[in-house]
Amino acid sequence: MAGPQLAQPSSAVAPVEVPQAADGVVLLGFSQGSGYRRPPALVRRGDGQVLQLTPLLYAVLAAIDGRRDYADVAVHASDATGRGVHPDDVRTLVDDRLRPLGLVVRADGSQPSVRKANPLLTLRPRVVISSPSVTRRVTAPFALLFAPWLVGLVSIAFVGVAYWVLWHKGLASAAHQAFARPGLLLMVFVVTVLSAGFHEFGHASALRRGGGTPGAMGFGLYLAWPAFYTDVTDAYRLDRRARLRTDLGGLYFNAIVAVAIFGWWLSVRWDALLLVIATQILQMVRQLPPLLRFDGYHVLADVTGVPDLFHHIGPILRSLLPGKGRQQATQLKLWVRVLVTVWVLLVVPVMLLTGLLAIVAFPRLVATAWHAMHVQWHALVAEFGAGHVLAGGTKVLALLAVLVPVVGISYMMVRLVRRTARSTMRRTDGHPVKRALAGLLAFVLAGLLFFAWWPRGNYRPIQANEGGTIGDAISATWTGRLGGAAPAAGTLSEGSTVSADTVWASELPVPTRAHPALSLVLVPRDSSAPTWVFPFNRPAAPGPGDNQSMAVVTKDGATVYDVAFALVWVNSDTVLNKNEAYAFASCAGCTAVAVSFQVVLVIGHASVAAPQNVAAAVSYNCLKCVADALAVQLVLTLPERPTGPVAAALESLWQEIATFGARLEGLTFAQIKTQLESYEQQIADTLQPLLSSPAPTASVSAAVAGSSTPAGSSVPGTATVTSAPGSTPASSTPASSAAEPSSPSGSVSSSSAPGSPTPTGGAPPS
Repeated sequence: MAGPQLAQPSSAVAPVEVPQAADGVVLLGFSQGSGYRRPPALVRRGDGQVLQLTPLLYAVLAAIDGRRDYADVAVHASDATGRGVHPDDVRTLVDDRLRPLGLVVRADGSQPSVRKANPLLTLRPRVVISSPSVTRRVTAPFALLFAPWLVGLVSIAFVGVAYWVLWHKGLASAAHQAFARPGLLLMVFVVTVLSAGFHEFGHASALRRGGGTPGAMGFGLYLAWPAFYTDVTDAYRLDRRARLRTDLGGLYFNAIVAVAIFGWWLSVRWDALLLVIATQILQMVRQLPPLLRFDGYHVLADVTGVPDLFHHIGPILRSLLPGKGRQQATQLKLWVRVLVTVWVLLVVPVMLLTGLLAIVAFPRLVATAWHAMHVQWHALVAEFGAGHVLAGGTKVLALLAVLVPVVGISYMMVRLVRRTARSTMRRTDGHPVKRALAGLLAFVLAGLLFFAWWPRGNYRPIQANEGGTIGDAISATWTGRLGGAAPAAGTLSEGSTVSADTVWASELPVPTRAHPALSLVLVPRDSSAPTWVFPFNRPAAPGPGDNQSMAVVTKDGATVYDVAFALVWVNSDTVLNKNEAYAFASCAGCTAVAVSFQVVLVIGHASVAAPQNVAAAVSYNCLKCVADALAVQLVLTLPERPTGPVAAALESLWQEIATFGARLEGLTFAQIKTQLESYEQQIADTLQPLLSSPAPTASVSAAVAGSSTPAGSSVPGTATVTSAPGSTPASSTPASSAAEPSSPSGSVSSSSAPGSPTPTGGAPPS
């Protein structure tokens, strides 16, 4: 029978009690690579919980074999520790320390009732998928993947794949294909979920590689998200290198998945598969920060040799206060203590701020989730009703993605309240004053929570135009509005709320905050832009491959420059590029200058070539105002794209042209035009080796509109428009328009000045 055994010596009258270890207790030895000054001893209970013991407690437990009485245990413990241990000391240690820890059977011989540690930041609830025996059998073959040569090869391949996907290929086509084809999106989701389970295979296989024994595998809820887990507590008895291999094994298996998916992509060319590679990279990035119990946390714990970093938050913080005991904190080695202190000072503010934001923003999250679920539910019904099973499946995933975070946050809040209440009751037991203070504090916190969650417009779905910054979330607790500072009185902007007089139809109900009505309100798109006062529509925005400068001045005495220089490569069959310069003035003593310079290089033969070069200067209700517009367009046909010295010379020349475009202030209109014509000729000369005919000769078409009005008089408006559409792909067509040539000075607003040739087929200037 398991339990304390009673020996009856022939000379003894009273029975001798023999302590016995609880079932399943395994001595793991002293921690290797420990960060403590005196490495603790490790013991694993039958339920899998690993405990740290002092050398004396470990020696006593090691001496308990079910045959020795307290006197014999004391002798063996004395020999193991080198210090005298009395049998009464052994009895005290067993009763007060080892039995409460569940390491020794009870005095009546029954097995102890134990409860595993239940930290707040851990998986709860848990569902076991595979038992320890199944885990060991399934993951054994994968341990071969940790051969050093294979690890190096996979790591190099992963770096190359990640660089190619993120910096060369990109994910735009992958996202478009996945959302355009719901079947591929479901496949990406399934593969991503399976890869998360494969991540846990990496931890278990790495443990097998180091000589350890993995435990159960399963999944649970961590904070607000579902997650897989693997029991690798057996790694505590391994050396530091083996523990780090176990910690990083999951990330290594993510790299294997990314490389394998890239090979799959090479065979089928489904860009949606690249999203799986992106999810592997994101999962690795999420796992690395050591703030929560992810892989990075365990790496830091094993590097420092401190198994449970969260357990040291309290001692570290108390050691920083003056007059507080530092005994527990000073048990760590100096470098370990410094590193753990830095970790504590980083993680505590992050955790407090995250918890505060979760509580403050919870009403908005609930309202947003409810609205999103309503939308997704109707979409789900519509998709399944139309027989679109795959598209309906994506809506099911969308519903789960919306519901799970809210449920997870709610569960975490309930756990936090319950744990805090139980801990407070236990700590204040027998201390009525402390319990009263704790009750008062709880009452204040409940009042603040009631204030934060009381409905006052804060249960509204989050909108796209809201800021969502930390300051917004804090201010929302008092204002009930999330989205930034309140707008100025009498102004209206997107996402803001102001009061204004309106005209409402008498037969319609007046809208309220609870029941709003949709209405059209016209507000300026950009209050900093000049008001459009001219009796014609604003010119259309430039299209792909076009170039446009537009200087608009309506403020008296102001000077506005707008410069647009663009080098465009065209490899299509049609050349319809536009180069436009517009200068509009409606003010007194003001100046508007617009200069557009466009070089269009056509590669190969173009069947249709009709480039357009337009310059327009308008003065409307002006008094002593100047409006100058200059548009210069050069179109050349090349048999092939320039390379080598020709390309280098062209790039150097364009750098010079771009610098000139940014420094036009102080030059006269004629000087600007002359210099641009010179640059035209230089470009043609540079590309002469590729031209089949002599370089074109620049031609200038200029017009002047406007008048010098005496003081006290005005004119309704003067305008000149010069349009010179090209007819051949090898032409130079400058066009200019001026209300009054002058030598203006003022600020320069450059709308486009690229510094090097851009290989785009008819793309707009950058």
